[in-house]
Amino acid sequence: MSTVFSLLGQGLKLDTRADIEAHLAGVDPTVIEEIHLGGNTIGVEAAQALAEFLAKTTQLRVANFADIFTGRLISEIPLALSAICDALIGKYTLVEIDLSDNAFGGRSVDPLVPFLSTARSLQVLKLNNNGLGPAGGTVIADALLALANSLEAGQKSNLRTIICGRNRLEDGSAEAWAAALRAHGTLQEVRMPQNGIRMAGISHLVGGLAANADLHHLDLQDNTFAEEGSKRMAAELHQGSWPLLRQLNLSDCVIGDEGAVSPIVEALAKGLHTKLEILQLQNDNLETEAFSLLAGVVDRFPKLKRVEAQWNEVEEDDEGVVALHNALRKQGGKLVMNDDEEEEEEEEEEAAAAEEAAEEEAAAEEQPATSAEAPKSIADKATDALADMLEKVSIR
Repeated sequence: MSTVFSLLGQGLKLDTRADIEAHLAGVDPTVIEEIHLGGNTIGVEAAQALAEFLAKTTQLRVANFADIFTGRLISEIPLALSAICDALIGKYTLVEIDLSDNAFGGRSVDPLVPFLSTARSLQVLKLNNNGLGPAGGTVIADALLALANSLEAGQKSNLRTIICGRNRLEDGSAEAWAAALRAHGTLQEVRMPQNGIRMAGISHLVGGLAANADLHHLDLQDNTFAEEGSKRMAAELHQGSWPLLRQLNLSDCVIGDEGAVSPIVEALAKGLHTKLEILQLQNDNLETEAFSLLAGVVDRFPKLKRVEAQWNEVEEDDEGVVALHNALRKQGGKLVMNDDEEEEEEEEEEAAAAEEAAEEEAAAEEQPATSAEAPKSIADKATDALADMLEKVSIR
């Protein structure tokens, strides 16, 4: 029996209890480890029936409820969300939940609190594009802080990944998020792009992130660092915070200043983050000095394979750009300076994937048939040959 229950991306409109029970019929909740309902829309009655199913699960590990409220009224969402989340309370096998692309806003986020503040087994939290705003963001951060504070002395948090982008968190929720991040201290991946967080908020946020020594993926794209935020970030990089960092995305963050090298670039140039693989610095007002500085220290980053730096204050033939390009190429890396390169890479990846799929299909066809299958295979070939011959005759 399958341990995965999925209606993913079917575009179903599940309004009533009967609507969803038709899909749940015959499914044993006690064996389900993953449930994927994203890309459907769930009403209050259907959510209550789903909650009864969830309450009976004993091995649930992954709950994907992204994009399940499209077209629902603001009065419906809290009731449906409350039913679903309350059913997950005490599910200590649950390690991942995705509630992205649901328009909670600040008004509908409270039903998440009882679950989030007690979800001690949770490792991955995805809340992307929920329209939280500063108020809703603070509610979520405070719930995560309560979760960390509920741990017994000496007990470590299980939380490893937080994805909370495109939520207009702004400076108003930054202190609350900093406190939550600091309290957990176990995060390995934090992605909070496009949140309208500005200099003071970034300073708070970076302070909270500094307590997470195991961080290996940090994405703060499209928030505003400017001088204050850049100096705070540089200070942590100078101290060697996040020694396991593999991917850093600070694109569109205004980390550069005309006529001066960004303090963040200077801090990176110390070479303390030797595990860095991907560095994203697109549209950051960087000039030739920043590229030259990075070019001179590439050998300190033996695993660095990709630097994305489109739309900065340099041309592709700038000496600093050329130097960085050459330095990366020597160790098998690449400098991306325009969108055409990215499109070419995507096309190459798609072509490679298609070729691999074709090779796998060909290999499967070359596998010798079993004795039971052989007669059928020969008959099929004979039928195909006869069909081809008849087609040629009819054409003539």
